Amino acid sequence: MCGVSAILLGDPDATTAAVDLHEAQYFLQHRGQDAAGIAVCQGGRVYQCKGLGMASKVFDEGKRATEAAMPGFMGIAHLRYPTAGTSSPSEAQPFFVNSPYGLSMGVNGNLVNAPDLAKFLDYEARRHVNTDSDSELLLNIFAHALGELGKARANVDDVFIALREVYARCHGAFACTAMIAGFGILGFRDENGIRPLCLGSRPSETLEGATDYFLASESIALVQLGFKNIVDILPGQAVFLKKGGVPQFSQIVETKSYTPDLMEYIYMSRPESELEGISIHRSRQNMGLKLANRMRQVLGEEGIRDIDVVIPIPETSNTAAATLASELRKPLSNAYVKNRYIFRTFILPGQKVRQKSVRRKLSPIASEFKGKVVCLVDDSIVRGTTSREIVQMARECEAKRIILVSCSPEITHPHIYGIDLADPAQLLAHNRTLEEMVGLIKCDSLIFQTLDDLKAACLEAADEGCRVTGFEVGVFCGEYRTPVPVDYLERWSERHETKKRKSEALTREEGTDVTTVVASSGPVNGPIPQHDTASTQSLEHHEDISLHNNFASGH
Repeated sequence: MCGVSAILLGDPDATTAAVDLHEAQYFLQHRGQDAAGIAVCQGGRVYQCKGLGMASKVFDEGKRATEAAMPGFMGIAHLRYPTAGTSSPSEAQPFFVNSPYGLSMGVNGNLVNAPDLAKFLDYEARRHVNTDSDSELLLNIFAHALGELGKARANVDDVFIALREVYARCHGAFACTAMIAGFGILGFRDENGIRPLCLGSRPSETLEGATDYFLASESIALVQLGFKNIVDILPGQAVFLKKGGVPQFSQIVETKSYTPDLMEYIYMSRPESELEGISIHRSRQNMGLKLANRMRQVLGEEGIRDIDVVIPIPETSNTAAATLASELRKPLSNAYVKNRYIFRTFILPGQKVRQKSVRRKLSPIASEFKGKVVCLVDDSIVRGTTSREIVQMARECEAKRIILVSCSPEITHPHIYGIDLADPAQLLAHNRTLEEMVGLIKCDSLIFQTLDDLKAACLEAADEGCRVTGFEVGVFCGEYRTPVPVDYLERWSERHETKKRKSEALTREEGTDVTTVVASSGPVNGPIPQHDTASTQSLEHHEDISLHNNFASGH
């Protein structure tokens, strides 16, 4: 799971693309907190800034995403949550290749046939890949196909033709934004519609009659920046935003299914967003209703009467918990207080880091637990790390009995399309009975939503124009939307083990906090000199190169 975005300003003389992209990253930050990056273009030249950390750190609270530092009328941005590859700065996106035409790309998703792609690029396409990221593979597949057309300058049709090679070779789930220097912005999506991507427009602020266009993973980023007329890019569809033109759509390959990832509705997306014509907020309300009915089936009316209070585990479960409490006619208490200065524990890299972060993230109001039968509502239970710590906190507050309920079904299989749910051995529900799971979490009762109810909760929140026919549900049953290579899950487990031992390819400059990249996805001119104020304020001092990689650093 990552966050991608792109903008084309209707005024080709405008220079504020980076400002809008940086602002949008705060509305998509929940999708990735490992790294952030922006690449913009002005006059055929690409300016780029990316690095490890959240957007506020990478862009120094916006100081690195100004018109002076990164001038451009178009650009793309990325927020990274690592699944394939490592957490090295070299894998921060967007990625860039200079041939052909100067291509930048940001990818949200995961490819299941990365070894085959790497072999093709090495032995046949003869393109160098410099990281372990499958996103760099996808970019190079596209670049190779575009270069094979043999044209000095590409047109929009050429771009769409080259994309056919991407769909033919790259298997998995992806939503991508790309930029061709001096030409335009590209957005495209996998043929099953697993990863989200939408497009909106607004009137230009600087050129009368012109229109700005914006692509993003979630509609909330568009709405907050004043973009309207929002449409979803369809499965297998691409859109090209040409400098000075209007969006051009093309169905690159036939739609195989319209099956977005159910995890988007359970956990990943913000409640204000609407994906594929389905309101995230209403779908979570419906999850609460369905879960209340499930609880009646499992506990019976007598068991429901024993419940004293319903407590959500913030924040994604808040909406479902409120609806569940109302349906059961029980009081709702926000008895777990969230520390807003802590990352989302689900997407922190590493089990030990996640475990330590639970108590930093949540603290209980003891009086709301003492002597009570409490119903704790969570959006999902993956490894059980958070749940076990939360149940322990309730015990320490002298809760009489603890009922833990999950808005999602048991997660029994790895997520192979861009969400790092760990290898199967780490999943709480993998090859375990309900009684065994209860014993591990140490609650008194454990109730899961059924898969049929979960799917119904989302579909019942759809508007009239919704085209969704089903959902990607592989994590709950092992039935994935794309063919999975026989050795893929074995390689997945091996990669998780390797990531535990592999140190990041970083060195630190002596006497400073400036981080220098050892391995890189493109040319690097190192940290911006701090002693020369003029050089940091003007780009004329960097005219010797065409790509400015201003990596985030300390001051």
